[in-house]
Amino acid sequence: MNDDGAATRLPAFAVREITAIAAVLAVVLLSLSGRYGYHRDELYFLAAGRHPAWGYVDQPPLTPMLARVSTTVFGDSVVGLRVVALLLAIATVFVAALITRELGGGRGPQILTSAAVATSSMVMVAGHMLGTPSTDILVWALVGLLTIRLLRTQEPRWYAVIGLVVGIGFLNKFLVVLLAVALLASIALLGPRRVLLSWWLAAGIAIAALVAAPTLIWQATHDWPQLTVAQGISDDDGAENRIMFIPSQFILLAPPYALLWIAGIWRMLRDPDVRWSRSIPVAYGLLVVVMLATGGKPYYVIGLLIVLLAAGAQPVLQWCTERGMTSILVTVIVVSAVLNAVVTLPVLPRTEVNTVNGINREQGEQIGWPQMVDTVAEVWESIPESDRSTAVIFTQNYGQAGAVDRYGPDHGLPQAYSGHMSYADWGPPDDGMTGPVILVRFPDRAAIEDSFVDCRSVARVDNGYGVDNTEQGTVVAVCSGPRGPWSKVWPDLRHYY
Repeated sequence: MNDDGAATRLPAFAVREITAIAAVLAVVLLSLSGRYGYHRDELYFLAAGRHPAWGYVDQPPLTPMLARVSTTVFGDSVVGLRVVALLLAIATVFVAALITRELGGGRGPQILTSAAVATSSMVMVAGHMLGTPSTDILVWALVGLLTIRLLRTQEPRWYAVIGLVVGIGFLNKFLVVLLAVALLASIALLGPRRVLLSWWLAAGIAIAALVAAPTLIWQATHDWPQLTVAQGISDDDGAENRIMFIPSQFILLAPPYALLWIAGIWRMLRDPDVRWSRSIPVAYGLLVVVMLATGGKPYYVIGLLIVLLAAGAQPVLQWCTERGMTSILVTVIVVSAVLNAVVTLPVLPRTEVNTVNGINREQGEQIGWPQMVDTVAEVWESIPESDRSTAVIFTQNYGQAGAVDRYGPDHGLPQAYSGHMSYADWGPPDDGMTGPVILVRFPDRAAIEDSFVDCRSVARVDNGYGVDNTEQGTVVAVCSGPRGPWSKVWPDLRHYY
């Protein structure tokens, strides 16, 4: 025992059972990964991976790098892209079980934790589609595990590992800094404060800063564009995020799993055996306040919610076992798994996706990209061959441009250009590309045509399945050319939202 009464000997790790649960998750994700298609963000990550940099206007470099690595190793396909997301989800399941073990939970609680995490909606989403949450959830859970290990053992050398993980997380999303600050603040407030009195803390901060330095330098030399993007997100969605933040905490894993993380909060705050970890739920509370103040998205703190869930597995399982309710607990997990899979994974036929689209619109956003490019290709074919050498395909957002870049070569299409996010940095077209311009825009964004000359709508996108997604009804117009040289009009075409 250490000075705070934390046990130094841990239960055995239920490696076989947790491996079996992770394997089932892997089989489900892999078998469904190619059933619909790319998400718009994935198309953007593919494009960004082809333009390697230490930063982009809206994100650090890690996720585009992972997209490039995954498609290089596992194949340039939807399935190949998503293998790395699957692996990150599996790692999250193992980390969550290790957190339960770190807090004294034996085989049963570890199995409960891994089953709940593997069947939670956010982990399914993050494991199905490659995005910044795929890495972010794992990083937050891993920082939580390492912090608990630090608090339990009071061995300050763990700061070096925590610093490394925070630095890597920073290369994926800057929000991990808020996690680190919240944890340090809560430890300073509640203790054990002695873990702060070590030069290893400074070493950990230095390691994190060193790993994060390249993307920090990139942002600084480009006038911190990510802050502009973050402000825009807050301005556009901040009110809705604030309204939905607290309710979403009870939904994003699964409503019944709220009992687990609430029990985890109670246990860390009240149970003498693990009260040394009480700074973890306090850090979660601090982060909730920050997110409400800034209009952050509800899923930003899911990684820490998983840490609390892992802490609550032991008392919940004990309570159910004492009352002969373990079969009910198993039923709840099975029902949650099925419902979460239907809502988050491509289980339904494409024609039925509207059934769940109101709950999870990301389902519908994976449908219709080949059809959109087919429409663009038909318009391209209508342009006289003699004019194609100076023609440009310009799209309103990065998903449309990414789709043209992914599927367009099969139709003989040139690369697409867009002013959206970092696509703006990969343009403009040469001033000699005087037109015509194939303009791909949303139906309610006709104002973009003011930057072009003599535009006429010639086609509308139909995904063929009746799915009500963002691209359904997208207008394809043909314009004579840009309203001036591309180098002059390009700054007006850049946008972040």
